[in-house]
Amino acid sequence: MGIGFTIDTPLKVSKYGIDSVISLVDDILLEKLRKMYCGKYEIPYNEITDKAEDFRAKRITSYLNLIKNLAEKKFDELKNATIEKGNEIKEYFNMLPDSSTVKQEYKKLTAKYFNLDEIRDWVKDNLSLGSIDVNIMTKIDKDNYIKEEKLPVEYNDAHAALRGYANSELNSSVVFSAGMSPRLYSYIEQFEDFYPDEGGIIKKKIVLKVSDYRSAFIQGKFLAKKGLWVSEYRIESGLNCGGHTFATDGYLMGPILDEFRDNRKELIQSIHGILIRALSDKNRPLPTTELPLKITAQGGVGTAEEHQFLIDHYQVDSVGWGTPFLLVPEAITVDHATLNKLMEATEDDLYLSDISPLGVPFNNLRGNTKDIEKLSLVEKGRPGSQCPKKFIALNYEFTEKSICPASRQYQALKIKELDNQGLPPEEYQNKFAKIVNKSCICVGLGTSALLVNNLDTKVEGDGVSVCPGPNMAYFSKVMSLREITDHIYGRSNLITRVDRPNMYIKELKLYLDYLKAKIEETRVPMTKKQEEYLLSFSENLNKGINYYHRLFSDLKNTFEDKKSIILKELDACKEVLHLLNCEIGNHTISTTVAQ
Repeated sequence: MGIGFTIDTPLKVSKYGIDSVISLVDDILLEKLRKMYCGKYEIPYNEITDKAEDFRAKRITSYLNLIKNLAEKKFDELKNATIEKGNEIKEYFNMLPDSSTVKQEYKKLTAKYFNLDEIRDWVKDNLSLGSIDVNIMTKIDKDNYIKEEKLPVEYNDAHAALRGYANSELNSSVVFSAGMSPRLYSYIEQFEDFYPDEGGIIKKKIVLKVSDYRSAFIQGKFLAKKGLWVSEYRIESGLNCGGHTFATDGYLMGPILDEFRDNRKELIQSIHGILIRALSDKNRPLPTTELPLKITAQGGVGTAEEHQFLIDHYQVDSVGWGTPFLLVPEAITVDHATLNKLMEATEDDLYLSDISPLGVPFNNLRGNTKDIEKLSLVEKGRPGSQCPKKFIALNYEFTEKSICPASRQYQALKIKELDNQGLPPEEYQNKFAKIVNKSCICVGLGTSALLVNNLDTKVEGDGVSVCPGPNMAYFSKVMSLREITDHIYGRSNLITRVDRPNMYIKELKLYLDYLKAKIEETRVPMTKKQEEYLLSFSENLNKGINYYHRLFSDLKNTFEDKKSIILKELDACKEVLHLLNCEIGNHTISTTVAQ
């Protein structure tokens, strides 16, 4: 969801029992919001400047504690609501899925009439506060300095973010995304809150975003050997999701979920055994029962039928929704101009870009104001950002201290290098465009929070980056929190278009486009290694298509009205894949002849 869009979401939704995640990338933004909220709620504010020791971790701890306290206060106000404000209580229960036992009991208690005073004690016992979770991107772990002296690794950005969360009062989860970081994972050992007690209670749980079963097993074992339990594996579609994408080698979401379902018991038992041995070696309390583990899924889900199918067929514990919430101002912090662009976005406006300085494909919205700002600088002959925050300053190509590929400094050095290569005009222009295409997203993804709250943007500028998934094309109006929950649980339908493809078909087509782009990248010449990779990628897609053919052919009472269309689209995708395979073969022949 980006850096700033959910920065204060817990204040809006946690009182309704909805979990949310705060990104810990931008401590500067967190400090600005902390100052604003302290002023709004008349709470004493002591600024944590960048001159303070360990300022990044301290800012994060202070902000999270503030949000926790404010969210709990709002929750208490809801539980103690007067008759006049009883509608909020009704909203809480109305937004729950109809299958919820708490909702069914509430309906029984209020079947004849609603009297808040009579059910107040029951309400207090049955309302729950949504979890205030945090996200740390493992790749964003820049070295830091005081003057010219490099600080120890624990002051790196991701390490400091972890410490800031660990020192907070939150009882929640940290979501690690962007891949495994042995160094960062080892650092978790230092914090008591991540270990289970005898009752199996873990104050701060670990959640891993993973793209396949093998990755989950490797990371889970690595952490278990340190006495740390992964409480949730969050399976995300490789391409049909928002933000940075981490494509698999052609493995599709359905077969991946199938593998997790079939191996779930083995995953729990094998890793739990490793955990117990590690805790014993550390002389730590041993849980008396097997620790709970959740398998969840997200990425491209857009209908109640898809949501329920994932729960029923793959036995996942829950399903995550992200992109559609960008159109829910009651939950997300989005400026008006960006909101309008998101509402109007079509498939052509939502594309997989290479604008991220991380060098990872990034889902982007065409014409966003940060990209417009970027192009304006290029036209003025001054490409690149001033890099005011440096969170993605991770490149050592030209300098001893790392700099960001989206910065003016890096792009000037890279263009100078390009100028000295004496390339033909067309080749020069292509390489120039790739250099200046990098965008200052570590700033742009947080700016919306400043604009919405009328905070100063003198340093950051007004340009907003936004990273919706492809699913945004099928949601086209601002929604209330009640409306989006009704849509998720099948009580209404907010998608007016009849041509939205099934989530699995959409992901498959994205992977076919991805494979086509990979083939085009290797046109002249194709090496044996490239050929083997592309053929393996293609074969994995083919296995995925065959899996879906069997799945949808055998399904009963699910997707009945769309099954024939889905099967036809699978046949069409198989034909496209065949043509791409032929193209790989043609390139191999051409390369062999040329040699």
